[in-house]
Amino acid sequence: MKQHRADITISTTDGTDVLDITEKSQAFVAESGITNGLFTASIPGSTASITTIEFESGAVADLKRAISEIAPKDMEYKHDARWGDGNGYSHVRAAVMKPSLAIPIDGGRILLGTWQQLVLMDFDNRGRKRKIALHAIGE
Repeated sequence: MKQHRADITISTTDGTDVLDITEKSQAFVAESGITNGLFTASIPGSTASITTIEFESGAVADLKRAISEIAPKDMEYKHDARWGDGNGYSHVRAAVMKPSLAIPIDGGRILLGTWQQLVLMDFDNRGRKRKIALHAIGE
């Protein structure tokens, strides 16, 4: 059994970013030499998440709208009252969406559907350099 581990860094803005990380993730798996196993992407931090979606403008806009309805920016958050940083909504959004995702590796590629891409969602109210931890394990 082999393992491979690396980080990628993605710059984000102060809005709800949805950024396609599929190509970088597929390149990581190819570099690993693992043909069958499990790929994991994880975002350290409490205001971002990893998920999949059909990465096209309509689906991305729909996802952003749905997330903003679940945890609107203008709602009163106890986190904001305690810390005064105005990003309570981003913590709730990230908690709902989750920080990591595991996807099978088959034939040396992440097993995604035809229209499915792997994305980073950053919800914070300021731009960041996000480090995403990638891990592959298998044969």
